[in-house]
Amino acid sequence: MSQPSHVGALHGSLLTALGAGIVSGELACGQVLTLEGVSAHHGVSRSVAREAIRVLESMGMIESRRRVGITIQPSTKWNMFDPRLIRWRLESGDRAAQLVSLSELRRGFEPVAAALAARRANLDQCRIMAAAVSDMVIHGRSGDLESYLQADKVFHQTLLEASGNEMFRALNDVVAEVLAGRTHHGMMPAIPNPEAIELHDQVARAVRLGDEQRAEQAMRAIIDEAVSAVCGDHTAGG
Repeated sequence: MSQPSHVGALHGSLLTALGAGIVSGELACGQVLTLEGVSAHHGVSRSVAREAIRVLESMGMIESRRRVGITIQPSTKWNMFDPRLIRWRLESGDRAAQLVSLSELRRGFEPVAAALAARRANLDQCRIMAAAVSDMVIHGRSGDLESYLQADKVFHQTLLEASGNEMFRALNDVVAEVLAGRTHHGMMPAIPNPEAIELHDQVARAVRLGDEQRAEQAMRAIIDEAVSAVCGDHTAGG
């Protein structure tokens, strides 16, 4: 059992190293790599290198062709919705600009998802969202940002699921990476803003009461609050 785990760890490490290298520009657009070169440089087998290359190719970050090699692709070809790519971009370069871009994306679908959730959420989903808000209150007061983050993730995941729209539900990992990126890169206050938590409570109550307009408005306010924090005042809560 140890061998597959070891190989998986090597694959994950290599994938991250190559992906982060491409995002940072260390591996420049148009640069050509070889499987043998990647294997030797990173000290992994050809099979591990081949699997990492395959994943990056599926993400649009490289193109592998016989007699040409492995060519780094321009960012216009990257799958920007891939959670791994979002994570790499947040770990290098201007992460504030990346978070603002992602927040603009969230503006385009989360308020609509909230309105749909107010129409379609079941009792269990309403309970989960209410419990997540309660956890945010508790962990926000104590300053336990990791536990706060987990509760925040549960809230947004449940909201997207409650929308009943499979396309919105599929964007859960994107939202989760935005929330995690703010927490893990020091862009959250030590004590989350109680007003931001109150907005989450307003969304949960509006969904439970079937108030589509209020759910949409409160969700938009949550995202606006987060953008304000990223842009400099750091007072938002998710």
